Amino acid sequence: MPTTLGSARRLVMTPALTEVTFERRGFPPGPADVAQHLEAIPQAVLCGFEWGIDTRSPWELERRLSLVRREHLGFAYEGATMACTILDAMRGGRGHKTRDLLDGPGRPHLFLAYIGIGFAMARLPRPLWRRVVPDLTGSAPYHPAMSWLAVDGYGFDRAYFDTRKWVDRQHVPAPYPWQGKPDYFPRAVDQGIGRALWFIHGARPDDVADAVARFDPGRHADLWSGVGLASTFAGGAAPEALRALRGLAGRYRDEVALGMVFAVKARAHAGFVPDHTEWAASALGELGVDAAVALADDTVGHDEDGPEPTYELWRRRIRAHFASLPN
Repeated sequence: MPTTLGSARRLVMTPALTEVTFERRGFPPGPADVAQHLEAIPQAVLCGFEWGIDTRSPWELERRLSLVRREHLGFAYEGATMACTILDAMRGGRGHKTRDLLDGPGRPHLFLAYIGIGFAMARLPRPLWRRVVPDLTGSAPYHPAMSWLAVDGYGFDRAYFDTRKWVDRQHVPAPYPWQGKPDYFPRAVDQGIGRALWFIHGARPDDVADAVARFDPGRHADLWSGVGLASTFAGGAAPEALRALRGLAGRYRDEVALGMVFAVKARAHAGFVPDHTEWAASALGELGVDAAVALADDTVGHDEDGPEPTYELWRRRIRAHFASLPN
């Protein structure tokens, strides 16, 4: 059962489901069925957030989340992780709700849970960011390398909810020393903005490509990798549209394939790969799901020293695989 305090926090902090509709956000109109498919994703995030803010016990939160459709379950965990991160921050970073969630039922959804932490970061002052990611060393694979997805999530949130500033005016955030790599911070933000472009333009390849092209060319690679990730994980496009997307990416098609690999890995890690993810693996990288997962696993590195984060070195090895293939 919800607590009185939790209910008060929910009423203050949780947006209405209508707030994430394309019409309310002012996104360009498109086919109604695609909009409905894509709108269900942030709505699942909001449901997870509301339950995370409102519920009395971890068991109740897990039980509520278990009732979500498998395709949307990871998104609901994004929202629940966002809520837990904010609640922990309200305790001065001394809370353990986020750790308990990610060490427990949220473990299969770790990739999306990091993104949920990024959604919380968009609502917290920067001085609190230092403690938002719990130390999962030894208990969660791909940690801390994949925690850059929190920065990706921050970029997605800003582009989705403040589109005029972050997309139309192409705002570049100030660096932040995430994992001691401040120069990479804007790049990871751009990866999230690229994901948001897939939603903002309703999974229409031509419009998404035009949106990327309006950014500074130095940002295109990271934006395209975000597009590849979103088109694979979220779906919304038929196989022929995905093949068109790959062609429109031109010299950045390896970046699109890179995003696809991470999306397939995240879906497989969570134990459910929908049809649209299988389509994307084939259309964007000419791989089956098992081969995409193997590519991600075979290229991962751990705690590598250097000017670039381990996360980007991992991405580079995946990108190199596609670059080595004949055109």
